[in-house]
Amino acid sequence: MSELLQATDATVSDATVSDADLLARTAAAVREAGAALRERFGEVVPYRTREELMSALAANDDTALSILRPRLTRLRPEAGWVEDELDGGALPSGEWWVVDPAEGNVNHLHALPEWAVTATLVRDNQPVLTVVHLPLTDQTYTALTGAGAHLDGRPLHVSQTADLGLGVVATSQARPDEDEGVVRRVGASITAMLFDALVVRVSVPATLHLLNVAAGRLDAFWQFAGARADLLPGALLVTEAGGRISDAEGRPWTPQSAGFLAAAPGVHAQAVSTLSR
Repeated sequence: MSELLQATDATVSDATVSDADLLARTAAAVREAGAALRERFGEVVPYRTREELMSALAANDDTALSILRPRLTRLRPEAGWVEDELDGGALPSGEWWVVDPAEGNVNHLHALPEWAVTATLVRDNQPVLTVVHLPLTDQTYTALTGAGAHLDGRPLHVSQTADLGLGVVATSQARPDEDEGVVRRVGASITAMLFDALVVRVSVPATLHLLNVAAGRLDAFWQFAGARADLLPGALLVTEAGGRISDAEGRPWTPQSAGFLAAAPGVHAQAVSTLSR
């Protein structure tokens, strides 16, 4: 980190920084963490046991967190910190940093390009600002409540598609240790979408699909269960880009919801109908 950034961050306090300034400073920290992970990327990381897998995942997480934790804590000393990016449900009141230091970590280990670094500030259970950085393409997606969603400063807008049958939709798979009922529901929803949508994409991580919904490249994304760090960044990006967020039945979404749907307004109701079958 540059001496200028160090000096600037050292003077930050809750009382002196607007949310817009905080977003810019958060983006700088996230990009720096992304650069560190990019240096570790390129070769497939072998593992033969679950223990070796978890150790390799933790090494990536620790690399990014060694940068993110001190920078973000300096920006908001009183904010809480979500330790486990796989956690779900509501947070206590106040401000919290919800961070995924290596979103798509398994992809990183397998030398696949679909991974990112994310940081979201949540205030009284509402995402206020978010940064998602894609180190391999050097792209940074940001959103600030009431100020829109952007890619490297350019405004994002969801698609104008009004027919799900012409739409490209996506979901991510259930976690390996997920409840059997959730796994079967995921499979049934994919089958339903294969009948109703033009193209169905299935991959991880969720955040990258949600970036594409916000940018108008995808028309809808859905997921059952899921962690806060998976969904909060994309939820704010899609909302600020003009999209609709709900649970899978069309009701208001909260981190406690059992399902999640983000869609362009023109196909949202059709997607709810498909997922409800």
